[in-house]
Amino acid sequence: MNKTVHSIIVFLVFKIDWKKLLPIGAIITITFALFQLKTLPYQLTTPNSSHPDINHFDINLKSQITPLTRDKQYEPIKIDPETVMLNSSSQSVQSIAVVQEKVIATPMRNQMDISKPNKSMLPSSFSSASERRRKRYLRDIKSLSPYEALVYAKKELDTISVGVDEHDPNLYIPLFRNVTVFERSYELMELILKVFVYQDGKRPIFHTPYLRGIYSSEGWFMKFMESSKQFVTRDPQKAHIFYLPYSARQLQRALYVPNSHDIKPLSIFLRDYVNKIASKYPFWNRTRGSDHFLVACHDWGPYTLKEHEELTKNTIKALCNADTSEGVFIAGKDVSLPETTIGNPRRPLRNMGGKKISQRPILAFFAGEMHGRVRPTLLKYWANKDKNMIISGPMSYKASQTMSYSLHMKSSKYCICPMGFEVNSPRIVEAIYYECVPVIIADNFVPPLNEVLNWSAFSVIVAEHDIPKLKEILEAIPMKRYRTMQNNVKMLQRHFYWNRTPVKYDLFHMILHSIWHSRLNQVRDLTGTR
Repeated sequence: MNKTVHSIIVFLVFKIDWKKLLPIGAIITITFALFQLKTLPYQLTTPNSSHPDINHFDINLKSQITPLTRDKQYEPIKIDPETVMLNSSSQSVQSIAVVQEKVIATPMRNQMDISKPNKSMLPSSFSSASERRRKRYLRDIKSLSPYEALVYAKKELDTISVGVDEHDPNLYIPLFRNVTVFERSYELMELILKVFVYQDGKRPIFHTPYLRGIYSSEGWFMKFMESSKQFVTRDPQKAHIFYLPYSARQLQRALYVPNSHDIKPLSIFLRDYVNKIASKYPFWNRTRGSDHFLVACHDWGPYTLKEHEELTKNTIKALCNADTSEGVFIAGKDVSLPETTIGNPRRPLRNMGGKKISQRPILAFFAGEMHGRVRPTLLKYWANKDKNMIISGPMSYKASQTMSYSLHMKSSKYCICPMGFEVNSPRIVEAIYYECVPVIIADNFVPPLNEVLNWSAFSVIVAEHDIPKLKEILEAIPMKRYRTMQNNVKMLQRHFYWNRTPVKYDLFHMILHSIWHSRLNQVRDLTGTR
């Protein structure tokens, strides 16, 4: 055996003419390489780029998968340079004509359908090429200046198709005004949005979230916003919006003198704080506060802003007291903040859920303090008037021992949510938690997250002057319609949860999305001051 091997080696080394054999080997290698190029899923028509020809790639891919329904959205965006006011304080940015070339205007979720095909069905070269395409899209988006990114997002939403059949299964379509626009807007928020949080301000008014009670929404939002790694940026030049991290509840606790009936010191405090921000940083003066936002759930939230005109008129305000008649809350610009009652911050989702429809014998239920203009009228017409309508003042201790307040809501078809001193009421979210259809009685009130949610799908809104006809209105609703609304309430719950750690589409993200939505609306209405 060893002799045979030795003979073969001697023959290869000394008997073969390698100079003649090498050209033959080169010809074979080149021929094989050309054959491989011809069999690629796309042609290398861009020798100076590491990316394939996208149009040719799409043609090959579409021949193997079902075409999507939003074909028109795959066209590049045409951005009018005259509609764009660039940020004068930021570094020089590329022209909008360049932006047109930089970004391929493809909706991210639909693009994910393309860029992540089933690996068992498609060649590996398809997967790698589409992954490069996805990375290129992300890189191009992130290379835009903050204002260019806002213009891009606004153009995407203005041209979006409505008739889309496929949606995220976590979104229940009947709850939304336009689920297609919401879904795309939410995707763009996750992809683009960066928030700068001012570190100025001393505790406890600033940076100290109050997480318990009926005003807890502002505290939970502050808690998650300041700790967010996804949305917060430490570089204000990269920010799309700026957060004023104060608590209206903590402001009231720290500065209000009990029984003084004077909240002007609170307004002066906020005025001085904003003036300090404006003198220390260029960002407020650059936009007169229009790209800044605050979150305040205390009833006094709107009134504590009035000593500063720009804070009142320009800033995006997320307020529980969303009263359009006061001249502070502006529907379409500001955000109606849900008023949530949190008893135990360690267990914010405790005691959720309700009974089946067959176990809800009470037609309508309300019990509460007699303040404001609506509640006395409600009791006047309905207290102790009908056994199916349990309408009363505060529940006595004895009555609550027999059947608790929450159990009454869980056993009622409709939960009456009248305004108190102000238009907002924590009963609206409580009704949602207990799977009871809320009946809102508060003229001039904008329901929470009204920008995206279709409140007619899961609630009843009754005008104050129709209180005498309350039972008639509720009984006129067909059982089929009621069942639909009650089911929608159950599906709505996840969007009103304060989870201990934020999850997609929960209340933190829904509030932030509404603020993002408001900022995008400014793009269309901007003046020379942006």
